[in-house]
Amino acid sequence: MAKHPKREKPSEKYALTLHDLQVELVKLQRHVISRGEKVLIILEGRDGAGKDGTIKRIIEHLSPRDIRVVALPKPSDREATQWYFQRYVAHLPAAGEIVIFNRSWYNRAGVEHVMGFCSKEEYDEFLRNVPVFEHMLAEAGIKLLKYYLDINRKEQKLRLEDRHEDPLKQWKISPIDEKALKHWDDYTKARDVMLRLTDSADAPWMVVVANDKKAARLAIIHDLISRIDYKDGKAELPPHDHRIIARFDETCLTNGMLAK
Repeated sequence: MAKHPKREKPSEKYALTLHDLQVELVKLQRHVISRGEKVLIILEGRDGAGKDGTIKRIIEHLSPRDIRVVALPKPSDREATQWYFQRYVAHLPAAGEIVIFNRSWYNRAGVEHVMGFCSKEEYDEFLRNVPVFEHMLAEAGIKLLKYYLDINRKEQKLRLEDRHEDPLKQWKISPIDEKALKHWDDYTKARDVMLRLTDSADAPWMVVVANDKKAARLAIIHDLISRIDYKDGKAELPPHDHRIIARFDETCLTNGMLAK
């Protein structure tokens, strides 16, 4: 029988805090539906940083009719000839919807650039155009929330190994995983350039220290409900833990918020 690590049971404090935050998410979704608002959440980060687990906890108790998770595969030959943002535009939220992108157009600034899947010209064009594109989304009334989940090299190695050992995580294994650690420094450089050039007032980046999965999930949910005004919102939410989540600025590159 294949060996795999025992799953750690969530602590009572974690479970209670998650429950309270998920109640707020339900209230937030009701508000989004009733007001016809449009919310787009982007989760990016290193391989193994915990994007899937975070999304699972966000959507767990929400109405599936009014929230969508988008995780696009490799573009087809036809899509590869289109305007780069075109296939993502088709999945943007309509009125009353919340959409979560599990990776997004930022693939071009990360894996496509590092692995040579796009040209330097395409990469440079993307970095010039994405702030303009995201400004257009804001002008169209889309609330855009962007999160970058970061883990250190040791934690990434452990999590990628866990995927191979745990039969319930086999679907997460991809050829790109095998190269994540080998190209660690390249991904670090690409991450830093991306955050510097694509953070804006319209679409700020929140960086998340995700070595502790549970703490990262709570921080992200706490942040997103605090950034959207909704009816009957809980006023006594505890303050952000800025050691776990913070608005990106240059100090994040040197104060330990982002792994080197």
